[in-house]
Amino acid sequence: MDPYADASEIYRLSSAYEFPWDFARALELALYRTYAVPSIGRLLAETAEFTDRPQKRYDDTALLLDAVVEHGFDSEQGRTAIRRINRMHRSYDITNDDMRYVLCTFVVIPARWIDTYGWRRMSRHEKVASAVHYRTLGRHMGIKDIPGSFEEFEACLDAYEEAHFAWDEGGRRVSDATLDLMASWYPRPLAPLLRAGTLALLDDPLLRAFGYAPPGSATRAAVRRAVRLRGRVVRLLPPRRAPHHARQNREIKGYPNGYRLAALGTRPVPGVRGCPVRHIGSSAAE
Repeated sequence: MDPYADASEIYRLSSAYEFPWDFARALELALYRTYAVPSIGRLLAETAEFTDRPQKRYDDTALLLDAVVEHGFDSEQGRTAIRRINRMHRSYDITNDDMRYVLCTFVVIPARWIDTYGWRRMSRHEKVASAVHYRTLGRHMGIKDIPGSFEEFEACLDAYEEAHFAWDEGGRRVSDATLDLMASWYPRPLAPLLRAGTLALLDDPLLRAFGYAPPGSATRAAVRRAVRLRGRVVRLLPPRRAPHHARQNREIKGYPNGYRLAALGTRPVPGVRGCPVRHIGSSAAE
């Protein structure tokens, strides 16, 4: 398969067959990282979507993004998902730089996670295909100056985080709400252990931006070793014969009776809570 002409199909095979669990965790981390950019974390705190309705925001984000992966850009489902994404983003004053940075996290963080914790490293074909897939998504979202290669996505992400990661009260509130959400997926007595385990997977610049004390070296080593061990166990399992998409994840809990893509997401109204700033001259085309 050609990583340019068949990019989205390669990405679908990687995320739904080769590494479904890893992609789910890595995309959670990708979105989580963005809260450490004050302009992003503060806006999410002002909308209250991640602090008051974290499960719905988590579900809707995963389902909309994965509908494009599962069905393709030219499908009815893919077009519907992109329309909903663009309508939501158009309602806020989001800079092109922030939008491009979020796009970079979708490309770079899964590759870094899988190379560290997956049952094998991502191939060059898979990394190129991921970059091409998200370049296409970025164009559909009207994002300008999108990096042209996987290496350019990496360089853009690293430079943006170095320049913009910083403490913000709103970003910290969104971070705390997200950690609480992740802990809520498991029995309540495990919550402190799960929070400590999640923090042990974060890098120091991210911890500093949120104001979290770094976990002890023993905790960090034990947690990371355990996740690597999972990858080694998966290597011994037979190949997956059926795809596993985001809608099948046990963490998606808000729609036990099903959902309509066109009904997902927020519908902010200017001047009303949930839409603190009206976006003027939007760069995100429907």
